[in-house]
Amino acid sequence: MKIPYLDLQPIHVEVSDELHTAFDNVLTSSTFIQGEELKAFEYEFASFCEVDNAVGCGNGLDAIFLILKAMGIGVGDEVIVPAHTFIATALAVTYVGATPVFVETAGNSFNIDPDEIEQSITANTKAIIAVHLYGRPADMDPILAVAKKHRLRVIEDAAQAHGARYQGKRVGSIGDAAAFSFYPGKNLGALGDSGLVTSNDPEIIQKVAMLRNYGSKTKYVHEVQGNNSRLDELQAAFLRVKLKELDRWNAKRELIAQRYLSEIINPGIVLPLPSDDVYQCVWHIFAILCDKRDDLENYLREKGIETIRHYPIPIHMQEAYRYLGLEPRSYPQAEMIASSELSIPLYYGLSDDMVDYIIDTINVFMN
Repeated sequence: MKIPYLDLQPIHVEVSDELHTAFDNVLTSSTFIQGEELKAFEYEFASFCEVDNAVGCGNGLDAIFLILKAMGIGVGDEVIVPAHTFIATALAVTYVGATPVFVETAGNSFNIDPDEIEQSITANTKAIIAVHLYGRPADMDPILAVAKKHRLRVIEDAAQAHGARYQGKRVGSIGDAAAFSFYPGKNLGALGDSGLVTSNDPEIIQKVAMLRNYGSKTKYVHEVQGNNSRLDELQAAFLRVKLKELDRWNAKRELIAQRYLSEIINPGIVLPLPSDDVYQCVWHIFAILCDKRDDLENYLREKGIETIRHYPIPIHMQEAYRYLGLEPRSYPQAEMIASSELSIPLYYGLSDDMVDYIIDTINVFMN
């Protein structure tokens, strides 16, 4: 049996007619930038996240960057970032001229360890970026508590967590602002690059809206030095179609995750933490840990099961961040995850037979 890591066809087949209609409507309108589709999607996604406002932008990296810039964070400032995350989280900090300060990971939650944050705060620290990695919400209550104590901003990087909940609240509504990505492979994916910012703070929203559009609210009137980072009408129209189905698609992901969690019983495999009343995950990625990761990866490939490593080189060990002077073993938990993590297929449309095969194949590895 051949099982790809990700297959978007089951989703797109279901909504194909609506996607084609959305395309035709935008084509007929001849409005391709900042039109009614974008306004409607911003309103609908804000409502979905149970937050007051949303502003579309070019991609998830830009969303974090625009939030930081709107908050006035820049040269000489420091921002707390998880040591284990995709590099975009740190790049956004670098792009505004600030310095990312990495904090260790909390075990197989794969998220930032709240207990490790306070010791990394200095007089230059201005914000904490809490990443809801792999679709599991970060532990926000203690993060918010330490932020309040030190008067820091809290930014949610929700690029992988569309629809997840923490303590009953949708991610994207908990911090001062949140960044989303709609890269095609996300739980809510566009048919190209797209991003968005949510916030209950009208000042942040107004600044982000200007910054994404050359620093302008009125055509040819530029109040600040902005950027060109706009979510176009076509992607907004596609996303509106998919948003209506997102909770249903996420529910199917949860059912598959529950099977993995209960039926993968290989003692050499460490499973991620499950959803519960506090952490309602959306399983963008189902990450397992294995000391023999490379052998497992090769074995599954031979059996026709495609996997991906997220993320095999920690940010502090990347050439791009060598200038920070961080040595190997600076963040042992993050480095352990980088060397042993393997993501197995989990997506809407994965059949019961495929799930059976994945589970059975993993369970006989090295046994």
